[in-house]
Amino acid sequence: MQVEQLWVADRGYQGLAKLQVHGCTPYKKSKRRKLSKQERQYNQQLAQVRITVEHTIRKLKVFRILSERYRNRSRRFGLRFNLIAGLLNDELTHPI
Repeated sequence: MQVEQLWVADRGYQGLAKLQVHGCTPYKKSKRRKLSKQERQYNQQLAQVRITVEHTIRKLKVFRILSERYRNRSRRFGLRFNLIAGLLNDELTHPI
């Protein structure tokens, strides 16, 4: 069974929708046309989803596994990353 993934990105990845069926990027306004009310609401809802992802990436960087060069054995990188991700997932599902 294949699980479908939703790709959420910012305005810098406008071409993502052409490459991925489930790619979500915000609408851009042009010089000639302003965004409609529905487009602005969509952008706001997408930003609410993206902010949780950005905060999770920030929490991973606190552990310095993503923010600096990994200087330990490369074969243990996946194990350590998964352990840290598991801790963060547990924190998200069981807040104090």
